[in-house]
Amino acid sequence: MTTASITGATVPPMPEKTPKALRAAIAQHAPKLLVDFERHWRRDIMDTYDLAPVPAFMARWWGEYALARNPGLEAEVHRLEDEAAHEPDYARAKALIEEAGRLRREAAKAEPGQ
Repeated sequence: MTTASITGATVPPMPEKTPKALRAAIAQHAPKLLVDFERHWRRDIMDTYDLAPVPAFMARWWGEYALARNPGLEAEVHRLEDEAAHEPDYARAKALIEEAGRLRREAAKAEPGQ
């Protein structure tokens, strides 16, 4: 199953919600994220005996992958963030950042297979 992106191209479905499946999806469809994903995994999860950080790790990288797998959406979010960084009007910059955040949150709501 694939879903449409902002540009009309298809994007890969979200993987199972496990670290192993997410890592495989990142390696295949968003390899630019892989180094940071693995660095974060090694630093915070791999050598610990405390699994408490795993849900936060998964939430962060689930959202990162959900955005990166859709180049059109990712470009739109980055455009909004860049525009906000250079916007002299505080209210306009805030609105741009809020819209980028809303798009990120919506992307992160994707379920496995979507």
